[in-house]
This record gives sequence, structure tokens and C-alpha cells, in this order.
Amino acid sequence: MGAGRTVRTVSIVDDDDAVRLAVASLVRSLGWQADLFVSAEAFFSHARLLDTTCLISDVRMPGMSGTQMHDRLVELGYHIPTVFITAFPTPDVCARVGKDGVLAVIEKPVEAQAMEHWLNVALSRS
Repeated sequence: MGAGRTVRTVSIVDDDDAVRLAVASLVRSLGWQADLFVSAEAFFSHARLLDTTCLISDVRMPGMSGTQMHDRLVELGYHIPTVFITAFPTPDVCARVGKDGVLAVIEKPVEAQAMEHWLNVALSRS
């Protein structure tokens, strides 16, 4: 990295290995660093929150859900652009778009074009 250039890190939180790895592959193909976490608890234990440019999270996970994790981040004063991915886009989850940094809710299976669009939106906000 050159002087003054910041690393753009996307933190990906999903309990489904295949989804987590596929999203990470897409993120890396776009030139971003990807940090992968199997749960919200792992994210809080190991993530460098100040280095996270964008958060991509599953909504339904064992333990803390993606929406609970996002709420906790906001409570802690972190306003990270967030994209939720879910197989179950409920009205409650969809109503979060535009609030507290939630950019979008993308339904699984994740379409690469949609994810690329929202990553570019997040990049423009960082």
C-alpha cells in the first residue's frame, strides 16, 4: 500500500460457509479486503471495527442475529454502511433500509450485480 492509501475492508458475517465464501470471493474480485466471521459474536471478538468500511451480514444466525448485531454497533457509536442478506426478507428487516447506515436488504441467493452496486455505494460513503 502506498502512503496515505487506506485499506477498504468488508466484514462478512454469515453462518453459512458457502454464502460467506462466495460473497468474500466477489468482494476480493472487486479489489476490497474481506474479513470473514461465522457469527456476530465472532465479529465482535475479532473484527477491527474502525477498519470495517462495509458490513455484509446474514439476518438469521444462531445466537445474535444480524439485525441485533447492527443495533449493537449503532449503540456503540459505529455507523458502518451495512447490507443485510437473507432468504427471508421480512417487512421488519426491509423497513430498516435507509436507517442507521442500512443500505439494502438483498435476498439469497445473492446476485453479484446487486452486491457490487451496494459495495460501490458503501465505498462512496467511506
